[in-house]
Amino acid sequence: MPFFPFRRPRPNAGEPSDAVPESAAPRRWGRWALAVLIVAGLHWSAVRWFERNRQPENPPPVTPPVQIELLTPKPVAPAPTQAPAPAPAPAPKPAAPVTKPAPAAPPPAPILSAATPQADAPAASSGVAASAPAVAASGPAQPATPAPASASQAAQAAASGDTFNVPPSGELRYDTLVNGMMNQTGTIHWTHDGPRYEMVVSIPLPFVGPYVYSSKGHVDGFGIAPEQYSEQRGRRAADVAIFNRETKQIVYTKTPQAQPLADGAQDRFSVVMQLSSLVRGAPDRYKPGVTRQFSVTDNDSSEIWSIETVGDETVQTRGGITSARHFTRLPRKEGDRRKLDIWLAPSIGWLPVRILQTEPNGMQLELLWAGTLDTPAAPAAPAAPDQGAGAGTPDASEESAPGAQDAAKP
Repeated sequence: MPFFPFRRPRPNAGEPSDAVPESAAPRRWGRWALAVLIVAGLHWSAVRWFERNRQPENPPPVTPPVQIELLTPKPVAPAPTQAPAPAPAPAPKPAAPVTKPAPAAPPPAPILSAATPQADAPAASSGVAASAPAVAASGPAQPATPAPASASQAAQAAASGDTFNVPPSGELRYDTLVNGMMNQTGTIHWTHDGPRYEMVVSIPLPFVGPYVYSSKGHVDGFGIAPEQYSEQRGRRAADVAIFNRETKQIVYTKTPQAQPLADGAQDRFSVVMQLSSLVRGAPDRYKPGVTRQFSVTDNDSSEIWSIETVGDETVQTRGGITSARHFTRLPRKEGDRRKLDIWLAPSIGWLPVRILQTEPNGMQLELLWAGTLDTPAAPAAPAAPDQGAGAGTPDASEESAPGAQDAAKP
């Protein structure tokens, strides 16, 4: 038989054949179909789990409008407080009865004229009693006259600077989301005790450890004034920035360089409370397009942040839909891909209801309002006994003690 190089020679009758049996093909396709079904089922289960553990999505930040006003740091003034109402005037004491001395030798008079002095006596006593309340009412009302002057001074101070209202102390709880996936609960510890403040932000991250940001300092003529800011990411050592008010410099533990300390300088997280305090003082001033500049310090450098008001939006939290005012940080330089968006809600005292940070690689770290932590109420002061009342008569301060105790709760 001639040799053809491209034709496969037929096997001899006694040699085994390597042809695939016809029954093997269905079994092979069946195994492939089973594998495809298993993989599809696993993907479907993973999608269902992601959707079940995913927080309701909020709309992405919209493009900010055109800038219409630029606000720079300047001295702040406390929010004007309403003058206290004057204390009620005490009830006048009953006037002593007026008596006329009897004449030594009364002249003879008719019987009808003898009743005339007795009729004049009640009239004279009523005139004295009527003048006594007028004198008593005019006395206590005089100390309340300086109240309008203090209100006018507060209005002048507010007109010369930014109205400022620091949020009260509280333990704030937030749901933390990484790329939209629900994580553990984070907290913001905020304490404001007169001239001092402290802020600790704790954000747990899986497999890395918590991110803890701490800021503490005081409140001065420009608002919140940090003295020390630290960042601790996971198990690494904390990086600290020191605000030296005497030398007007900011020094760092991460780098040997120092930078000048500007008036109203903030750190990465105190700027959130600074913005909240400014909006609390004058919420109508922050309209869409209004931009405020802040000098913000990181753990190794300082830069200018321009935070612009986007407008009023709705935010979806675990408690429902909340109306909030959206603020966004404009790019700090050309090609800046790190973004920061803040939503302040009037329903919770203009505190942050949502904070979203987008990293250059696209990772999103989000804090979403989950409510305040329960804190014990301050004990009510014991009521002083009323010396004018009897032993069994309850004092008025004791009756109002439950209401005062409820007002002390945060």
